[in-house]
This record gives sequence, C-alpha cells and structure tokens, in this order.
Amino acid sequence: MDRWQAMRIFVKVAETESFADTARQMFMSAPAVTRAVASLEDLIGARLLVRTTRSVKMTEAGVRYFEDCRRILADIAEAEAAAGGSYATPTGTLSITASALFGQMYVLPVVTDYLDTYPTMKAKTLFIDRPVNIVEEGIDVAVRIGHLPDSNLSAVKVGTVRRVMCGSPKYFERFGVPKSPADLKDHRIAASTAAWASPEWKFGDDLRVSVDATLQCNTNEAAIQSAREGWGLTRVLNYQIGPALVAGELQIILSEFEEPPLPIHILHPEGRHAPAKVRAFVDMAAARLRENRLLN
Repeated sequence: MDRWQAMRIFVKVAETESFADTARQMFMSAPAVTRAVASLEDLIGARLLVRTTRSVKMTEAGVRYFEDCRRILADIAEAEAAAGGSYATPTGTLSITASALFGQMYVLPVVTDYLDTYPTMKAKTLFIDRPVNIVEEGIDVAVRIGHLPDSNLSAVKVGTVRRVMCGSPKYFERFGVPKSPADLKDHRIAASTAAWASPEWKFGDDLRVSVDATLQCNTNEAAIQSAREGWGLTRVLNYQIGPALVAGELQIILSEFEEPPLPIHILHPEGRHAPAKVRAFVDMAAARLRENRLLN
C-alpha cells in the first residue's frame, strides 16, 4: 500500500474514531485498515492512535501528524484536480443537511438551482431535526441555526432568525392582542413539542413565562396551521411562517419582548481546500440566503 493511501486511512480513522467505520466507509477490510495505520507507525517510529473500550483516540504525536496529513492530502487533491481541470468545475454528488422545515423551505430551492446551473452534478439532501455529525456521516455541507460549538469546520454566517409569537387577524378580533408575555395565560396556546418543549418560555431580558398549552402538536407545521385558522397563538421561528406573514394570514406580536436573534451558518469541513462542488454551492447558498429579508 502506498504512503498516500495509508495517510488517507489514518486521517479517516482519526476523524471517525473507529477502525470499523473507516473500513466500511472506504470499502476495505478492518485488518487492512489496521495494517495501514501500523505501517505508518513503523515508518514514523511513533504511536499515532490508542484504542479505548469505546473508540480510538490520537496520541500527541498523532494529533500533529493528523494535521500535517490533512494539509498534505488536500494539497495533493488540489494539484490533481487543477491538473485535470476539475478544480474549477463542480463534479460528482453533493450532500447537504439542514433542519427539516428550513431545509424544505429555503435550502431546497438553492439545491435545485444549483443542479440547473451544473447539469452534470447530483445532490442528496438530509433534512432532519436531529444533530448530524457531518464528518462522520460524510456530509459535504450543513446549514445550521443557532450558536455553534467550537469545531474545525469552516463557517459562513448568512443570516439570523427570530423566535416569535404570532396569531391570525381573526383570532385577535375575537380574543384581543396580548400586551405582554404575562397575558399569554389568558389566551389559547398551540405549542409544538418538536422543539423547545419546555412549558417555560424565555423572552428577552431573561423574562420567563410558564405556558399551559391547550393544544400540543408534535410538529411545528400543525401548530402553525392552528394559528392560521384562527384557533390560537403559537411561538415559532419567524422563517417558519414566512409565507403566512406575506399573505397576511398571521401577524407577529410581542416583538419588543423577543430574545436576541439566532445566527444561521453554512458549514463545511474542508476550509479553503474544499472541492469545487462545495465552494460553488456555498457561494450560491450564501448569496441567496443573505438576500432573503426574512433571514436578515
């Protein structure tokens, strides 16, 4: 096995923290993965990885070698792609993840435009309301809402969203408009249990209000629909009700009591060494999302 392939295997083991996962993702046998890492350790004369009961961890030497390997392999890939002309042209399949509703409403239109722009490309979307480890799951690009933990991922901020209270004009005609969060106890509330399921809702200036929802819905869409029909009030992220706001079916209330906005970022693992397919999508998505007034 050549040294470059052994380095690729070592990097994948370090990223996944698993010999078995590396073997599966690289279509190799587990013993072959083990031999590749062992050959590097023999060549270098240092231990790179240590097995624990649950995973594989890098040694201090392994951490330094991991960063060097990633840089070297990225430089090789860039040189090969440039020589073949593919560095400037997106090729292959692009995988993208985002939360379910945001992905369907705002990311999917970018994906389809991207495919129209680059007809030889293919795409896979994973729109799902659960944390996705994009390195372990082999995802090229993620769109995330909320404050980001520290990581080695490249992040591009593209907008913000607000958590808002809303209701329909028909509801306000029947029951009036709450003037403060404390007034919510006197109103019908439809709450989604899909997220922020706590009965205590937090508003700006650390104001907290206990909410006894009359209607609990397992999806945001159901809670929003009940508000559109004039049954009650609900609390969601403003992007989720964008079409209803434009149509005049819903109105935002209590905006002076809102929490600070949440940031939206586009994430990808490769940084400046990202392949053309990733760079092209990130550029297109950033431009599209930044020009959306609901997200800025």
